Amino acid sequence: MSKSDSKSQVKFMSAMFKGKEIFKPLNTGFIDERVSCIREYVANIFFYTKNGHTIMVDAGYNYEKLAEKMSWLNIDSKDIKEILITHLDTDHVGAIEKDSEGIFKDSTIYIGRVENEYLTGNKRRKVFWGLYKLPRVNIDNKKVLVDDSQVIFIGDIKIEAFIVPGHTWGHLVYLIDDMYLFTGDTIWFGADGGYAFLNTLAEDGKLQIKSLKRLEEILRKRNLNLKIITGHTGWTDDINFAFAHSDEICNSLRRKPKVHDPNAPYDGFDESGDKKENIEKVLPKILQK
Repeated sequence: MSKSDSKSQVKFMSAMFKGKEIFKPLNTGFIDERVSCIREYVANIFFYTKNGHTIMVDAGYNYEKLAEKMSWLNIDSKDIKEILITHLDTDHVGAIEKDSEGIFKDSTIYIGRVENEYLTGNKRRKVFWGLYKLPRVNIDNKKVLVDDSQVIFIGDIKIEAFIVPGHTWGHLVYLIDDMYLFTGDTIWFGADGGYAFLNTLAEDGKLQIKSLKRLEEILRKRNLNLKIITGHTGWTDDINFAFAHSDEICNSLRRKPKVHDPNAPYDGFDESGDKKENIEKVLPKILQK
């Protein structure tokens, strides 16, 4: 998807979702001493740091302020050698697309083997119940293809991937060090808990719910102490909250969807509250924990 296509999508999404109280991205800052995030309109990208090594989870929009906001977190794009990609929608891969600024051109991307078929052209990304095909994404980075339940190590960072098809055909979530679950566009948090992601953007809504239930079963059997981190609606350490409505999907076409949060911004694309000084106020408290 070109930069112009990406900008057009931002305008369309802003107009479509204003006032629905469903996008609630985190502002740029820190979740804890290992996980930081950058807000790009309604999307978050994440950085995971352990023993001095930082990996990135998803690559956001084709976003002009990315390098600036990375500097707020004291992260240099040259130090990002690995990027985990949950799926290939442009709000998750924009910074590594061909016509981006290229600040991650030397990074290796990890992507699901099935999801990679969008890149090869064997599959086309469809939304609105298959009625609309999105422009194809083009990426030149070196790739490592990842399979369901595969465990990989980057340095001493343990990463386990699970396929959760439905939003896209090869969407992955990443469990890092058995402590952090990065869910991309798998779970959508409303004020009363988690649901399957937006119905309008799913390749197959019923499959999306089935995948979410499978993921819940896997995690509950392991009885892990998790932080469950979403791409658009924040995070929780309460697994019951995260999967409270795992058998339902967020219907985003309603004027006021059931899955909403009154604390969400009127326009999720308004970044006026995302400021460097807000990070500086909370960072000392996080680092002291």
